[in-house]
Amino acid sequence: MPYSAEHKQQTRTKIVESARILFNRHGFQDVTIDMVMENAGLTRGGFYNHFKTKEQLHHAAVSSFLLGRGAEWRRDAGVDPSSPGEDMVRQMISGYLSSKHLGDLDGQCPMIALPSDIARSNPQVQTSYLQLLEAMVGLFENGISEKGQESRQRALSLAALCVGGMVIAKSLPDSELAEEVRDAAQNFALDQLAG
Repeated sequence: MPYSAEHKQQTRTKIVESARILFNRHGFQDVTIDMVMENAGLTRGGFYNHFKTKEQLHHAAVSSFLLGRGAEWRRDAGVDPSSPGEDMVRQMISGYLSSKHLGDLDGQCPMIALPSDIARSNPQVQTSYLQLLEAMVGLFENGISEKGQESRQRALSLAALCVGGMVIAKSLPDSELAEEVRDAAQNFALDQLAG
């Protein structure tokens, strides 16, 4: 008897989430299909019922973040995109540039966890990453009080500061400098929002 469409979707989601976590931990190159399937509690053969290549899975893993783990993260951080305003932008900055987010390797945003993998990846995966950045910029832009080109520039600057600050902090694991960089980026971003 064939599996239901719901079962197939649940299995696909399990594979994608397993891959997302493993890519965050080890990077794209060091993760195998066998590792993904074992982590998901599934057999390798089942992979090909959902994906043709590991690159397709990479695209799905990056794409899944915004409405999957990213939505959970925003909720936990008190970020409500349906209520735009500077308070929401403050919450986003504070949560994104938090020690908790820096330490949450499995749940980290792909923009922090995978930038060099993405730069070397195929255009489909790069488009997924672009969509994540556009979502962050849009969230900031919708919450900034002034509108037009100045709002867009501030939103882009805040996104670059958030992602860049975390990427640098992540590259300095278990060091005081990592926390200093993260904290400085957070304080500067919040000051820019106020000023």
